[in-house]
Amino acid sequence: MKPDNLMKLNIILPIAFKRINAIFIAALFVISMIIASSASVHAAPIPPGTTGVKWHPGHYYTIQNWANDDPIYMAQVYKELEATPALRGMQMRYLWGWIEKSPGVYDFSSIDKHLEKLTAIGKRLVIQVQTKSFEADWKLIPDYLKAPKFEGGAFPFKDWGSTTIDGYNIKLWNPYVRNRLVALFKALGERYNSHPNFEGIGMIETAMGQAVTPLTTAQTDGWFNNLIIVQQKARTFFPNTMTIQEINYPREYLKQLTTAMVDMGGALGCPDIYPDEPGLNFPPNPHSPQGAYHYFTQLSGIVPIAPTVEKVNYLNTRGDKLGHVPTIQELLIFGRDELKSNYIFWQRLPEYVDQVLEVMSWKRQTGTPSGGLRAACPSVYPSCITD
Repeated sequence: MKPDNLMKLNIILPIAFKRINAIFIAALFVISMIIASSASVHAAPIPPGTTGVKWHPGHYYTIQNWANDDPIYMAQVYKELEATPALRGMQMRYLWGWIEKSPGVYDFSSIDKHLEKLTAIGKRLVIQVQTKSFEADWKLIPDYLKAPKFEGGAFPFKDWGSTTIDGYNIKLWNPYVRNRLVALFKALGERYNSHPNFEGIGMIETAMGQAVTPLTTAQTDGWFNNLIIVQQKARTFFPNTMTIQEINYPREYLKQLTTAMVDMGGALGCPDIYPDEPGLNFPPNPHSPQGAYHYFTQLSGIVPIAPTVEKVNYLNTRGDKLGHVPTIQELLIFGRDELKSNYIFWQRLPEYVDQVLEVMSWKRQTGTPSGGLRAACPSVYPSCITD
């Protein structure tokens, strides 16, 4: 080899080796990040046979379901969660029809993605399976449930005084609809119960809506009987995870349902914090069933209490708008002191988020992990997993 070529080779080889080494180091970094990310999502699963329930009470965001996969909205959510110690995580809502694509075929990719991100920043996820829609065009149920066997799967309802269809609710009195919902919870339990950052799973409010074709007593009775069965099954699929049932109306069925939830070790939620709502605050008396809020105060310390602040709650203290516009502090005090909450879910709305974050920065919320809410392990749990 000529001397000048040998000199070029002596120059080129070290450069090439440096580049190879740099590429190798970069590759190792990427691989290590992937492994770390995977490990963070699946790290330290709850061991089989563990009897305790994950317990991290406090304040959580509730995400508008249209925004679950909006990258701009969710990027801001994660930024706020990281910057706000008093927010322990978030609740996300998924329509049944979004998760189950065909019988037994589920798409959990969105849940997986957010659980991984939350785990990486030390936050927790609660999900709600929505079986009631508030817009007529929402994809509430899987298409296969529209078959005659399932009676079409869902019934239309309208709001009081409305002349149009305002949404749909599932025909839960149908045993085949019930069984498919149970199958969904089973699949969710197999995937998420043992995950340490999967904090809870819930079902939407008990208010059925004013059916366009009035329901029979047998249908309504069957609806609530099957709701209890679904929740009982969910407890078996999620032995280490809080299972929530939102309650509000009809008051005639709440005693039956709350008694069952206590017996099975479930949690009680509510879709609204309305300090002045007459129906929810309806007092106990011999002639008419009590309102939902009284069950919270009576069962505090026995079962988890986990209400939600919705958009309408920021607007008025009553659903008929005959109350007043509350402050964030007023909603917090009512949820904390009157409802005796362990968890409060705050719907994250751009027009109210600054006010919520300001209150979350106060010493009462930052002084304890539970953000000033009741933190004692409920008596229906054999023990609480707080790590």
